[in-house]
Amino acid sequence: MSESLVFLNGQMVPASQAHVAIFDAGIVLGATVTEMTRTFRQKLYRLDDHIDRLFRSLKYTRMDIGMSKSQLAAVSQEVVAHNARQVDPRDELGLVHFVTAGEFPTYAGSAGRAARLTPTVCVHTFPMPFEFWAGKLEHGAHLVTPAIRHVPPQCYDPKMKYRSRMHYYLADKEAQLVDPDAAALLLDLSGNVTETGGANFLIVERGTIVSPTLVNTLPGVSRSMVIELAGRLGIPFVERDIQVHSVMNADEAFTASTPYCLLPVTKINGVPIGDGKPGPVLKRLLDAWSQVVGLDIAQQIRDEAARRQKSTG
Repeated sequence: MSESLVFLNGQMVPASQAHVAIFDAGIVLGATVTEMTRTFRQKLYRLDDHIDRLFRSLKYTRMDIGMSKSQLAAVSQEVVAHNARQVDPRDELGLVHFVTAGEFPTYAGSAGRAARLTPTVCVHTFPMPFEFWAGKLEHGAHLVTPAIRHVPPQCYDPKMKYRSRMHYYLADKEAQLVDPDAAALLLDLSGNVTETGGANFLIVERGTIVSPTLVNTLPGVSRSMVIELAGRLGIPFVERDIQVHSVMNADEAFTASTPYCLLPVTKINGVPIGDGKPGPVLKRLLDAWSQVVGLDIAQQIRDEAARRQKSTG
């Protein structure tokens, strides 16, 4: 079996040979924009939406990768087609795009070498780790609001998807002091709910899905899918500021993210949300999403988690 391929700076290289310089601005400054797309039945899902958002981030950060959207899409399809042959047919792949500002001239120069000033462009894949989400799908996640606050939009616009994520890292570490299995739900400087480190957060109040506004949150592709599905199902959807009080008194809550689509949130800061169980609106949305992609998303997570756990003993 051949090795997985990575697209790096214009070339397809074996994953074992894909390296980024220690002088790269992504390492030195955290100057990286990124996207992640997943497959269903090993076919990329909503790739164009992710590439469109990546190019909006590139424009905002003044990075020119010298490729068109269609060229990057073709490379992405090639990487997935090759790498899907290296895994079990039941596996799904996560496809990652990341672009950095290139190598940092000061550090490279002090090491006696010329910096590569064009952006670093990388496209790679990984098998989706369904075992991370199977338990939360059944019982729900616990979110904790830490003292660490979301980076305000006055610093940089949250519509850019980036990897400068120290605040998320510190927030999750703080949340895990409360519950080792918890994740952080960040608040903004005014105490409004924003998002987690990897997902949009939504609640349900009296049959209406309520989302934080996009002032402080990423306009997620999965969040967009929730809006589409809610429209088809006749479920009202609104955006407004949400505080912890609203979350604690919600009927149900969930997160939306590319890898798992939707996961229930059944507890915040140790307090059950609703009856403390995954709710009916989430199930309706996930069932409708499953119909769109042609497989039972929840069942796939359960089955593949069980298969991997069995294979690892």
